[in-house]
Amino acid sequence: MLNTIVLAAEGEPNPVLPHTSEIILGLVAFLLLLFVLWKFAVPRFEAAYKERSEKIEGGIKKAEIAQAEAEKALQTYTAQLAEARAESARIRDDARLEAEQIKEELRVQAQEEAARIVAQGQAQLEAQRAQIVAELRADLGRTAVELASRIVGESLEDQARRSGTVDRFLDELDAVSAPANN
Repeated sequence: MLNTIVLAAEGEPNPVLPHTSEIILGLVAFLLLLFVLWKFAVPRFEAAYKERSEKIEGGIKKAEIAQAEAEKALQTYTAQLAEARAESARIRDDARLEAEQIKEELRVQAQEEAARIVAQGQAQLEAQRAQIVAELRADLGRTAVELASRIVGESLEDQARRSGTVDRFLDELDAVSAPANN
């Protein structure tokens, strides 16, 4: 039986080990497939890999450039914003100063107007006082002439005489009242 087993082992192919011709044929087919892949597929894969790498690197460069531009725009915006704030502060200060000037000018104009109104009122008072004094003098003169004619008993109808008497009387009256007012 041992002989039969050995003979049977030599005659039947081993299911674990393939036949030598199959190994050679598989090796040739594998090398042929490897050559075809290396000649046609690998360059295409390399080209696609290179293209994708370049796109990614280009995208990264574009992103870096865009980020640099964004930072530059942010700095420009920040500078413009600071400049605008400074400008608005300057405008506010100018407006405040201008408002103060306008307020001062209006105050001066109001004072001038008040002074003008007071001066005009005083001038009117002086004119009315002068008119009243003139009316009182004339009235006082007539009354004095009338009283004097009653006392003296003669008629003081003569205009020159009467006006001289009235003027003398008023001068004496002014002389007496002037020291009393001082």
